[in-house]
Amino acid sequence: MAGKLGIVAGGGDLPGRLLQVCRENQRDVFMVGLKGHSEPSVVERAEHVWVRLGAASDAFEPLRAAGVTELVLAGPIKRPSLAELRPNRRVAAFLAKAGRRALSGDDSMLGAIIETLETEGGFRVVGIDEVVSGLIADAGVYGRHRPDETAEADIERGVEVARALGAVDVGQAVVVQQGLVLGVEATEGTDALLARCGPLRREGPGGVLVKLKKPGQEHRADLPTIGPRTLAGAAEAGLRGLAVQAGGTLVLDREALVATADEAGLFVIGLDLGP
Repeated sequence: MAGKLGIVAGGGDLPGRLLQVCRENQRDVFMVGLKGHSEPSVVERAEHVWVRLGAASDAFEPLRAAGVTELVLAGPIKRPSLAELRPNRRVAAFLAKAGRRALSGDDSMLGAIIETLETEGGFRVVGIDEVVSGLIADAGVYGRHRPDETAEADIERGVEVARALGAVDVGQAVVVQQGLVLGVEATEGTDALLARCGPLRREGPGGVLVKLKKPGQEHRADLPTIGPRTLAGAAEAGLRGLAVQAGGTLVLDREALVATADEAGLFVIGLDLGP
């Protein structure tokens, strides 16, 4: 049996889902709650410690004392300003060493965090897909509904824009309707993007949410994620469906997502875009 797993909990549904799966598989868990990012109702369901993001290294000793050797980062972590970080001495030394790379974008910051957890903390950071099987999106259509010609054109446009966003480490998602970009994801996250795009909807066929991983993205942190909540937000925004990158997106509660999509008349499709 695998040893105790350390979960560094970001926001969203993923940390709770991961905790649930570990318990179903009888794997012990130690949670690291990040103040201002993690949900207390999730973190406090297990053995845990609370730390500030700017003092995340304070979790090293509690993790070691709990017997943790493997860590997984679960859920998005909003990139703070230096003023919000208030880094302790160890984190300040890390930032000085990492330099601009740690602050130039979300993926750069997460890559630098992983490097520190491994080199300074001595932990092995693993991807969620190594802990939970069946979460990675497959290629093809999920459920009964398929994109029509108009939706396929919007998906193609969305892939083009999402790749451009990802190339500069900005965001993972874009909403396109009839060729018009209604919104792109930045720091606010997909749920807020969908809420923002709802009032911008035009007459005619609804738009599409496209989510892709960033080129060269660190696969062990913040992969694009969808679940029933994403689908509900898409329906509320008047969209017709979701398109995600097969092999590079996490799909939470797949059965519930497909059932909800079928009932709402939305399509969900995994795009085979290559490596």
